[in-house]
Amino acid sequence: MVPLSQVSLIFACGTALFSDGYVNSVIGTVVTILQRKFGSSVITTNEHTTLNSIGFAGTIVGMITFGYLTDKFGRKFGMMSATGIIILFSFLSACSQGVHGSTHGLLIALIVFRFFLGIGIGAEYPCGSVAASEQSEEEQIAKYSQNRWLALATSEFEFRIVHMQPSYPILDTMIDFGFVIGSFVPLVLWWIFGDKHLNAVWRGTLGFGIIPSSVVFIWRLRMREPKRYREDGMKHAVIPYGLVIRRYWSSLAAISIVCLFASTILNSVEPAGVSFAAVLGWNTVINLFDMPGTILGAFAVDYLGPKKTLCWGLGIQGVVGFILAGTYPMLKNHVAGFAIMYGVFLSLGEFGPGNCTIILAAKTGPTAIRGHYYGIAAAVGKVGALVGTQALLSLIISILFVHPLSTDGMIEEDKAFREYLIENGYDVSKMGLQDEESDSVSSIKEYKEKEDFVTA
Repeated sequence: MVPLSQVSLIFACGTALFSDGYVNSVIGTVVTILQRKFGSSVITTNEHTTLNSIGFAGTIVGMITFGYLTDKFGRKFGMMSATGIIILFSFLSACSQGVHGSTHGLLIALIVFRFFLGIGIGAEYPCGSVAASEQSEEEQIAKYSQNRWLALATSEFEFRIVHMQPSYPILDTMIDFGFVIGSFVPLVLWWIFGDKHLNAVWRGTLGFGIIPSSVVFIWRLRMREPKRYREDGMKHAVIPYGLVIRRYWSSLAAISIVCLFASTILNSVEPAGVSFAAVLGWNTVINLFDMPGTILGAFAVDYLGPKKTLCWGLGIQGVVGFILAGTYPMLKNHVAGFAIMYGVFLSLGEFGPGNCTIILAAKTGPTAIRGHYYGIAAAVGKVGALVGTQALLSLIISILFVHPLSTDGMIEEDKAFREYLIENGYDVSKMGLQDEESDSVSSIKEYKEKEDFVTA
């Protein structure tokens, strides 16, 4: 049986993605509420678009920046910083106010705070997800369940745009659950306060994001660095980017392209005469469809492997996508039918790419540059989501260029990477945290002796 304490460490690393899913998803609903309160003539098309997209600009900045920081300053530093940023700017977003009650000033404040909130969200990808992946291969985790716990705790890079809730990324189990709650909270607040107190609805919706982030922040306070980072990180060593690029450029390109092509853009419908409560309700139903796909996929990935699970999910999702496209003229005026068909489509996406892109991105590269690797792949996937590409292209790339992962694959890759560095004359003696964590000393000495032997 897997120790509960060890599983909790995986979830402590990945659970912040629940709060990311929540704060990322609710902005579409908040914009809808603001338009309902102030009118479409006040909330211009440009401001509407900016509010919906500025967070993603910040997310890309956070992914790239913290991909570097988590490798150089540690997983815990990155995770605590990311969660702190989310708490601060969730609070500021909920308190947004224009000078002298100016609506334009309110929107500018929201835009600025959403950008920095996006940085915190982006930071969670390379920090939380990478740390969770490293915790999943600790000795206490059974080999047959390594990928399962990682998939249940973390995320992936697919993306959708829905008119009911204009734009947000589809992530995995924890983030999917964040989406469900992100749809349900504003609905509950609207039931409580109604149309006459929309200020309370949108501010309460944004402010609720502080709660899960604060819980995770406390949960992470007593964490230590994962064993893989303690033994093979490059916190005190100069990262040999030339050697890294030479060895990993092709695998990073393949994973990034899969993340890029797995993106799906689809516009939903909001038929005339549908009430605001109905829109929020159907939004919750659509998000609920993510859950069975991601949970079933999490258990399938340990039996089929990440590559096969990814390919099966993409293939079946592509078929359903064609059916959905063919029946769209019939479904566009029937929100229930569309919600069900679209929900099945999303569920299949979570079964395959939803669970597997994170595993492939987090476990293909070595510990020393895992944050860099994951951050770049995630950022490419995010850009691909904005551009809009086809899922079947992702299937082709996956079959041809993505390599299967083995059990304890990160451990083996770290050993191979050290040997590669030694063969190319790089001093590996400064790798790991030997001056901070004693359990990495023996590993360092072993490789140092090997390096001396090769040099001799």
